Order: sequence, then structure tokens, then C-alpha cells
Amino acid sequence: MNRGYDGVQLEMPNEREHRRQIAQLANNLLQGKMNTVIQVTLTPSATTTTVTDKRIGGYTGLFFSPLTANAAAALSGLYVSAQHNGSATLTHASTASVDRTFNVLLVG
Repeated sequence: MNRGYDGVQLEMPNEREHRRQIAQLANNLLQGKMNTVIQVTLTPSATTTTVTDKRIGGYTGLFFSPLTANAAAALSGLYVSAQHNGSATLTHASTASVDRTFNVLLVG
């Protein structure tokens, strides 16, 4: 899930509106409002979780911020074991916890 900040079309018939939208986008970026965070919950009773998102590439950095105590406990054993365009496989310990939820920052 991302925050859903709007992008700007490459071309628009109304140039003034186009410039306004580009300026709004630039201002949002300066305030840190970028569509770069997703939320991921690790699969319970499994050792891998697949994350699918079109913004993930072969060299995208995935940075994890735990949102629950169980997620914080899982963080030390969590790593990206495979990564391709559109998906990443996370490897982690298997527990029955259903609330190992993270915000994941995607960079690059």
C-alpha cells in the first residue's frame, strides 16, 4: 500500500495547469511525499514472504521499519534472499505471529 501521491502527465493541452501540477509535485517531493513506502506483513508459519510491487527492481534497496513488537523481534533475522523486477523474496524465521508488519522504503 502506498500513500497515493499523484504524478504528472508528460503532456497536457493546458500548459499553465501542467506547470502548476509540476510545481505541486516538486513541492511534495521536497516535503518527503514520495510514493516509496509499502506495508508488508510476513507470512505466518512460513520462512519466506514474497513482496510484489512494480517499483521493485533488481537493485532496489528495501529498508524495513517494524510497526509491531513481533516485527521488531523478527528484524534481526530478516533479509532479502531474491530480487527481480516486480518482486522480492524475504527470508525470515517461521513463527505463528500474524502481526509482523513493516513499513518498507523502496529506493532505486
